[in-house]
Amino acid sequence: MSNALGQVDDSFDDAVDETIRSCLDLDSPTSFFLYAGAGSGKTRSLSKALCHLRKSQSNRLRLRGQRIAVITYTKKARDEIRHRVRLDPLVSVSTIHSFAWSLIQGRDLDIRDWLRPFLEGRINKLNTQLQKGRSGTKTERDRTRKLAQSKQRLKDLPTIKKFIYSPIGDNHERDALNHTEVISITSEFLKEKTTLQSVLVSQYPVLLIDESQDTNHELMEALLNVQKRHSASFCLGLFGDTMQRIYADGLKDLPDRIPDDWERPAKRMNHRCPSRIIELINRIRADADDHQQQGRSDKPQGVVRLFVLPSSVADRTKAELAIANKMAEVTEDPQWRAGGDYKGLILEHRMAAVRMGFEQFFIPLYAIDKFKTGLLDGTLPWLRLFTKRVLPLVRAIKDGNRFAVASVVRGHSPLLETKALEFEGNRQVAQLQRAEQATQTLMNLWENGHDPTLREVLSCIQTTGLFYIPKELKSLAEEYDENELESAESGKGVNEKDDRLNEVTAALEAALARPFREVEGYVSYQEELSPFATHQGVKGLEFPRVMVILDDGSARGFRFSYEKLFGAKTLSTTDRKNEAEGKETSIDQTRRLFYVTCSRAMESLAIVAYTDKPAALVTTVIERRWFQADEVIESPTLPA
Repeated sequence: MSNALGQVDDSFDDAVDETIRSCLDLDSPTSFFLYAGAGSGKTRSLSKALCHLRKSQSNRLRLRGQRIAVITYTKKARDEIRHRVRLDPLVSVSTIHSFAWSLIQGRDLDIRDWLRPFLEGRINKLNTQLQKGRSGTKTERDRTRKLAQSKQRLKDLPTIKKFIYSPIGDNHERDALNHTEVISITSEFLKEKTTLQSVLVSQYPVLLIDESQDTNHELMEALLNVQKRHSASFCLGLFGDTMQRIYADGLKDLPDRIPDDWERPAKRMNHRCPSRIIELINRIRADADDHQQQGRSDKPQGVVRLFVLPSSVADRTKAELAIANKMAEVTEDPQWRAGGDYKGLILEHRMAAVRMGFEQFFIPLYAIDKFKTGLLDGTLPWLRLFTKRVLPLVRAIKDGNRFAVASVVRGHSPLLETKALEFEGNRQVAQLQRAEQATQTLMNLWENGHDPTLREVLSCIQTTGLFYIPKELKSLAEEYDENELESAESGKGVNEKDDRLNEVTAALEAALARPFREVEGYVSYQEELSPFATHQGVKGLEFPRVMVILDDGSARGFRFSYEKLFGAKTLSTTDRKNEAEGKETSIDQTRRLFYVTCSRAMESLAIVAYTDKPAALVTTVIERRWFQADEVIESPTLPA
């Protein structure tokens, strides 16, 4: 927007924060839904709202034993908001599952009553599926395993006195609830139990939800119901943008569910992106809704390029490095060159694993459902032996950091535990020497440039006792004969029926057969230190230079299709049916993901599209005016 003099007003969204402040009157609260597009300062507005409440309502809240609740979608967002409010105990910031568990923890009788019909229904469903399904398949084995687990949980249910929460599903104790169960239980209790509604409202007169478009639909519906019943004493504030909905379990029609008496402020300024990138994301969005953004007056125009490559390109890593060098020429920005500061956004984790050289370690593990969550967030218990014990030790020794070496060994080695030293009595010096020798034995594996396999590392630790061996790995810590070793290295055990190994053990063996350097690549990616990140994982983040890699073939997915979005492939039968019925298609899902990725760029944006039909793709994007003809580079010349 412009002011009276025709100048661009970079502060016209300030009125939105004033509207939100007016909603936070605890004597007469008004709930609100804030539309905040990419780069509009959504977190800033949330922080300002919290600052206002802390200044104006702190005494009242403390006297009544109340707090302000904030639900975030990720732990990173949670930590950011906690930092902004300086860890004020008056503000309770948590992820959705932690918040849900805080409401139902201790309601063990109610939880048991909920679980009984839930497990009975699951058992009946699995029995039906096993009767109708094909025998001898992985699906049958998975269903059989789940059926046995569900029957055992139902059998154990009457004896459980206290339930615990296992957020990543690694705790398989009979009294543990996983993430999905906690969300479902909390949602149903909030809908049906008026006492729990009253507890929520009395504890938290204000509840603010970040990324509300991705908040689980069951819980969102329950909270909307609570607000409706307690509107005179409860403010529910939703922050989000439906165009940035990434996950399937969000409430798809959230804007339509907002009551008429709510405030609906909207932020129109994009503070992050340059004008050319804002123009692009406005075009992308135009087919979905009428929300359009304006850029800041002090932002440059920015640079956008689309590189179209045939799907037959064999060495994608080399191609993308060549494109980065081309972007360095176009933008006159040396940070685009190899080793520079640019972020590559890929659709799926395995694509990053391939590009960073740890795919043969990663992919077998990623295929195991119970490993997925812990693998992606770094909390997989047995893997931490390598990532949190061995890797820090190896790095410390290579860096010559004796203090860090001592810290790792003293902090994690059973050889130097207090009870071990006390047991040795006056022979403690010898025990210290054993720990030192064990450390040196491990490091000898890297002599003369050798890159040991994870199995070699594991066997060494088993022999020396340097670290504890996790229970999942104890049976694999001993050496196998050459035939078994070759089978694991080839990955055959992962896909073939093998009486000796179940699928989990096969995946572990395949991973252990890989060189240790692949763990280093995995850790770099998992800790977000690599040049790559997934499309879904960067919402809320921003980078000066962004390369978006569109490669449906490598992603092997079915929910998203860039080639359909770009007109290089026709809609599937399912998509056409959904489109005719007014339902969401893979194009709708892909458009949102494309919008999120392009809107991460603060200066320049390169889009790399692999396709079997480059001409059709180029024609579509130019006709839609997403790109100018001189911004599209088809089949760029790549180094041999």
